[in-house]
Amino acid sequence: MNNTMEYKGYVGSVEFSEADGLFFGKVMGIRGLLSYEGTTAKELVEDFHGVVDDYLALCEAQGTTPEKAYKGSFNVRISPELHKKAVICAAAQQMSLNSFVERALEKSVGVQS
Repeated sequence: MNNTMEYKGYVGSVEFSEADGLFFGKVMGIRGLLSYEGTTAKELVEDFHGVVDDYLALCEAQGTTPEKAYKGSFNVRISPELHKKAVICAAAQQMSLNSFVERALEKSVGVQS
């Protein structure tokens, strides 16, 4: 079972409350809280699509740029020792630390570059 879904570039979580008999979720990767729900999987997907469409329409009406999830940059906090080892390893491969980390993440999540 996949616990995420995607629509127009936005990724939404999929969760289930047994107590309420309800599927629910929220759009991930943006600061705004966009949530949705449904009693069936079909209703959940429809509400997710509706929330994204409403958000984009509201941004257009207000003349604001919608937030884009996953812009391609993020901060990672690691130990100083791991940071040092990563820099040394990257330099040994004649790579920037950024390229080294990108390659490691691609390998970890199974993405071919």
